[in-house]
Amino acid sequence: MAKISIKPLSVNEVSQGRRFKTQKYKKYESDVLMLLPSLAIPEGRLYISLEFGFSNSQSDWDNPIKPFVDILQLKYQFNDNRIYKAEVIKTKVKKGGEFIRFDIRGLDD
Repeated sequence: MAKISIKPLSVNEVSQGRRFKTQKYKKYESDVLMLLPSLAIPEGRLYISLEFGFSNSQSDWDNPIKPFVDILQLKYQFNDNRIYKAEVIKTKVKKGGEFIRFDIRGLDD
């Protein structure tokens, strides 16, 4: 694994000024919140596994992570600073077959 010695830049430091939720995001947030199952989030450090099924192979694998994890935090009342390990998978699917699959568990489980 390659290593470079530089402080990672937060997404909060990428743009200037305030960011506002778009109408599209507000609807997405509402829709996702209704679809999420009831889960008990363990205490301590967390591991998260995400799989995004895209019909467009040009979709960037990392773009949906932040908005989806923010919604998970809202639903399950945890702070994402507790996520210490993550796996993200991009899957190509037919149009209309898009999905999100996820798992959250204690890191030491």
